[in-house]
Amino acid sequence: GEVLKNLNKFYKRKEIQRLGAENGLDARLFHQAFISFRKYIMESNSVSADLHIILNDICCDAGKICLLGHVDDLFPFFLRHAKQIFPMLDCMDDLRKISDLRLPPNWYPEARAIQRKIIFHSGPTNSGKTYHAIQRFLSAKSGIYCGPLKLLAHEIFQKSNDANVPCDLVTGEERVYANEDARQAAHIACTIEMCSTNTPYEVAVIDEIQMIRDPARGWAWTRALLGLCAEEIHVCGEAAAIELVTELMYTTGEEVEVRFLILDSLYSSVLLECIKPSVCLIYSAFILCVMRKDVKVLIPPGERTKLEQAKKFNDPADPCKILVATDAIGMGLNLCIKRIIFNSIMKPNINEKGEKEIDLITTSQALQISGRAGRFGSSFKQGEVTTMHRDDLPQLKEILSETVRPLKAAGLHPTAEQIEMFAYHLPDATLSNLIDIFVSLSQVDGLYFVCNIDDFKFLADMIQHIPLNLRSRYVFCTAPLNRKEPFVCTTLLKFARQFSRNEPLTFDWLCRHTKWPLAPPKNIKELMHLEAVHDVFDLYLWLSYRFMDMFPDAALVRDIQKKLDEIIQIGVCNITKLIRASQPTVASGAALAMSEEFPLSRTKRDTGLISDLQGAKSPVPPPKALEALGERRGKSLKAHRSARREDLKIHGRGSLADRLLREGLLTQEMLRQLESEWQGQHRNDRCGHSSKKDDRNSSKEMGKKKK
Repeated sequence: GEVLKNLNKFYKRKEIQRLGAENGLDARLFHQAFISFRKYIMESNSVSADLHIILNDICCDAGKICLLGHVDDLFPFFLRHAKQIFPMLDCMDDLRKISDLRLPPNWYPEARAIQRKIIFHSGPTNSGKTYHAIQRFLSAKSGIYCGPLKLLAHEIFQKSNDANVPCDLVTGEERVYANEDARQAAHIACTIEMCSTNTPYEVAVIDEIQMIRDPARGWAWTRALLGLCAEEIHVCGEAAAIELVTELMYTTGEEVEVRFLILDSLYSSVLLECIKPSVCLIYSAFILCVMRKDVKVLIPPGERTKLEQAKKFNDPADPCKILVATDAIGMGLNLCIKRIIFNSIMKPNINEKGEKEIDLITTSQALQISGRAGRFGSSFKQGEVTTMHRDDLPQLKEILSETVRPLKAAGLHPTAEQIEMFAYHLPDATLSNLIDIFVSLSQVDGLYFVCNIDDFKFLADMIQHIPLNLRSRYVFCTAPLNRKEPFVCTTLLKFARQFSRNEPLTFDWLCRHTKWPLAPPKNIKELMHLEAVHDVFDLYLWLSYRFMDMFPDAALVRDIQKKLDEIIQIGVCNITKLIRASQPTVASGAALAMSEEFPLSRTKRDTGLISDLQGAKSPVPPPKALEALGERRGKSLKAHRSARREDLKIHGRGSLADRLLREGLLTQEMLRQLESEWQGQHRNDRCGHSSKKDDRNSSKEMGKKKK
């Protein structure tokens, strides 16, 4: 007890905490080191002789005026123990220099060697910002377009080649050459993570610059802005990013020319009366789609198929006139849309700490998505925006009327080179630990923040037991996959294990693992599995671009991925037919979808909506009625969520069978079969129970007779 008392006294002394900080132990590390040190002393069978003597002197002389020992004498032993569990303390100065992120412009010497001209195209959504930048891109001798989506890169790739400007396409999964002989073209359209900071260009276009604040992907925009080696860099995005971009360019010694573009574009927020042609329904995630006879609604999984469907939607002669999409459609896609309909104004987000939050969509997101309606050059001069639920409309109007807040900081991410230098000093540390130490020691100024690295650490821990060199391990950990999909994560693990054996991952191996060929899905569960297989093919293609010799069959995988797209399409059509057959009251509806976070419950407010979807005309309420519907406008976000939960609690009830039918997991035939089996089992149970009861009774009778 005396030893523990003195150890705790040692921990609380300010002088000891100051000495710890001087030796690289911040408050967190100091606490962890002390817990380990205390455990070592209290639980160890034998401590070193010199430490034993110090502890004995401290305890025996406690309370005396002339002390032979003092708790401060424990510090050398504490520091020695701390260095054993935190090896980086011996090379703290070097590690601090490596993790110093206060001057990111210095990471790109090629860009600093030239004087770049920065042009910021600013303006509201649908004002032609990207159009003017692309015109300059097409007229240049060489250029690179960096966009947030593969669909946007495809669009610019197609537009450039249609304009007789040879342009290559580079995404994480593929590279498409404009020239038949696979010669690199002077122009490149790519996703922003794939841009090269070593290749010189005349013109570079960085689209959706406001994404520089994104907690997960913001580092890619920072890297492009600071590192692209181009004479002219055209930055397109919201005015909220002007101040931040100007400050970042001030640190590089480059001036920013701002070009404001103004285009009058009015949006009419009207109540939803019916689903009309050229309508886009926005959801946070696609789960299912109900189709009616005279409207075709297709939700493809593959990027190329999505492009084809976008073309079908834009074609006036094509019957496909209703588009169901996620909020990703707000990132600059050009579609011929008259009306945008929000299924919900709530959206799950990942904050800078990696925590999932459900919050109202931001003004920036609402404006971006709303701007898809009434695009310049389309057949609709004026766009319309509304909500699926009537009482969401006042809240959406309020969101759209707010001013977008200026951006404060740009994202950063530790590079492979920085982690390799860390590993040189800490050869025994795992990749996950290296990342943790890097982030804890990193220093950033007010213009930057370190992006969330939870997904990276998750993959690093998952493949830690597999013997890989650090650079290959780093690449595997940056693979774009959803860690909530077990099948995809398991496949990455198998990829890494096969890779570590230096055994190529062939087409036959992949087919065996995915059990290809696959049949069309019969229910939502099977459909979700096929989409996971589609993600596995994407993962293979992504890795094949980085390890061509180990993933040699990219062309064959791309071919079966196209076939998988068709199989999924067939499955979606079959499942929607089952849903329509099992729900005759909703079968005539146009296009509804549900997301995992925001189920579309059949509430009173939806009764009018369903009748509208079936063709009934409901009168538009007067302004006073709109004000009544908008009473929630002044409520807090907490009250808003509480109302949603209460609404689901009251109106979301129903039998399990009804819910399974509604979600497409059961058909009426399957339900009848289950009912029949249950009744048969119930009869058997009752018979068995009766038989046991008779047996007990007969036993009692026999006992009485014996007596």
